Amino acid sequence: MALPRPRPGILEITPYVGGKAKSASSKPVAKLSSNESPLGPSPKAIAAYRELAGELHRYPDGNATALRQAIGRRFNVDPDLVVCGAGSDELISLLIRAYAGPGDEVLYSRHGFLMYPIAALAAGAHPVAAPERNLTADVDALLAHVTSRTRLLFLANPNNPTGSYLPATELERLRAGLPEDVILVIDAAYAEYATAPDYASGLELARGTPNTVCLRTFSKLFGLAALRLGWMTAAPAIVDVINRVRGPFNVSAPALAAGVAALEDLEHQEQARAHNATWLPWLTREIQALGLTVHPSLGNFILIEFPSEPGHDAAAANAFLEAEGIIPREMGAYGLPGCLRLSIGREEENRRVVEALAAFVAGRRQA
Repeated sequence: MALPRPRPGILEITPYVGGKAKSASSKPVAKLSSNESPLGPSPKAIAAYRELAGELHRYPDGNATALRQAIGRRFNVDPDLVVCGAGSDELISLLIRAYAGPGDEVLYSRHGFLMYPIAALAAGAHPVAAPERNLTADVDALLAHVTSRTRLLFLANPNNPTGSYLPATELERLRAGLPEDVILVIDAAYAEYATAPDYASGLELARGTPNTVCLRTFSKLFGLAALRLGWMTAAPAIVDVINRVRGPFNVSAPALAAGVAALEDLEHQEQARAHNATWLPWLTREIQALGLTVHPSLGNFILIEFPSEPGHDAAAANAFLEAEGIIPREMGAYGLPGCLRLSIGREEENRRVVEALAAFVAGRRQA
C-alpha cells in the first residue's frame, strides 16, 4: 500500500521546541527560557484586549489598518509598506514560501534563529548556515556562501541566542555585497533593547533599497508574546507579494487592538527598557564574578558558557537550576551545547539566579 508522502524536506525538520514553562521543583518557578518581558504587557494593552471579549464573533480587519497606521507613526514608515503577521514566525515563513522553493537556498548565520532553517525546509528549499566569528555573524563568510541558488539571507540583529550584533556599516556592506535578486531579511526582534551607538535595526535599509526586509515583533519589549503579533516593512514590490500569499485574517482582532494600545503606552515601554538596562549589566557582572563566561548581549537575555567537564557543564548547571525552580534555555539545538541562555527576569528572579549559580560553582570547586 502506498502511504501519503510529505514534500521533500519536511521530514528533515526537527520541530521547534519553545522554552520550558514548568519545573518539577516545589520552589517558585522563575521562567527565564523564552526572552519574555519580565514586566508583562502594558495595562492599556490588557484593557484593549478585554474590551473585545464581546466581539469574538466578528472577523478582524484583514488589512490591520489601525495597527499599520500606529506603526507608521511610531517608526516613521509608510503604513502602506507595512505587513502585519501572527508573530515574526509567520512572516519568516511567508517570505520563504513566496521567494524560495525546491532547488533554492536560504542563507543564515550559524547560530541564528531556528525558524530560518525550519521554514526553508518546509518550503522545500535548502538551508545554508555560514560560520560565525566569535559568536557574531561574519559578513565575509555570509557573502562567500552566496550562490546562484541563494534567494534570501536571514540575519537576526541583535542575534538570538548569542546577543551579538552587526553595526550599521556592516549591514550596509552586507547589502552592497549581495546580488540584487537576493533578499536581505534583517530580523530586529530585539531592536528596542539595543543601545549601542553604532546599532541599526535595518529600517533605513528597508526604506532605501528594493531588496531588504526589516522584521519586528511585539513579543519582546511590548510583552505581547501570547498574542503572536509581528510586522515587516519593505519595498512596495515585496509588500505586494506578501499580501498576496498571507491569509486574509492572519492577525486576530484582540491582537490588533492590543498592539495599537501597546505602541501608544510610551511610559510602559520606557519602564521595560530601563529595567533591562539595569539588570542586564548587573546579571552579567555578577555571573562573570563567579568565573563563568557571559557573552556580551544587546538583547534581554544573556548567553552563559560553562566548562566542558561532566558534572560541571551546561547540562549539570541546567539540572541544578531547574531543581531550584529556575528555568533557563538549553542551547544544543543552536549548536551551543556548552551554553545556557537566561532571560532577564524580575529583580528577585535575577538575584535567585546569581545565588543558585554561586552555589553550583561552589559545589563544582569543592568536588
